[in-house]
Amino acid sequence: MNIEIKIDEIRNILKKNLKNSRYKHTLGVEKSAIKLAEIYGESTEKVIISSLFHDFAKYMTNEELDSYIEQYDIKLDEIEKLDYSIIHGKVAKYIAENEYNIKDLDILNSIEFHTTGRKYMTKLEKIIYLADYIEENRVYDGVEILRKLAYETSLEEALLESFNNSINFLLKKSVLIHKNTIEARNQILKELKY
Repeated sequence: MNIEIKIDEIRNILKKNLKNSRYKHTLGVEKSAIKLAEIYGESTEKVIISSLFHDFAKYMTNEELDSYIEQYDIKLDEIEKLDYSIIHGKVAKYIAENEYNIKDLDILNSIEFHTTGRKYMTKLEKIIYLADYIEENRVYDGVEILRKLAYETSLEEALLESFNNSINFLLKKSVLIHKNTIEARNQILKELKY
């Protein structure tokens, strides 16, 4: 893999541009992703880069996001147009690719889909999605169950539980649920049952 990037440089940029709590979260995601990569045989370099970039655009204003959407001609689906809270991964993907020369499609997809998941997720995508939910700074009902599933059982069992939790949470809030999340959950269920 030819990635022309200095990890420390990215950490410094993140430290300057993210709230302290989000920077701490990002480092927690990196730590969890490395642990999952070691358990499931994924590239440590890939999980580090994906982890650092996953929330790169998290605190951008809608105007800043719109600027990147226009600059990189980013296509949004009907739900993304209505719910900007889920597009920071998509914008971060384009920033990583165009401004930091990240060309590895698996890394770029793991950044883009870390919020919604998607059908046929790769191992790296699964790791980044889960690491975002189970990193050590996360505190919510059920996080210990997810950590145990992820670290001791399987990525797929942990993902299914995570998708179920997310969907239930969104249903209780009466908000839109992205089709990628539903498709990802159904795909994982198929993998586990058939």
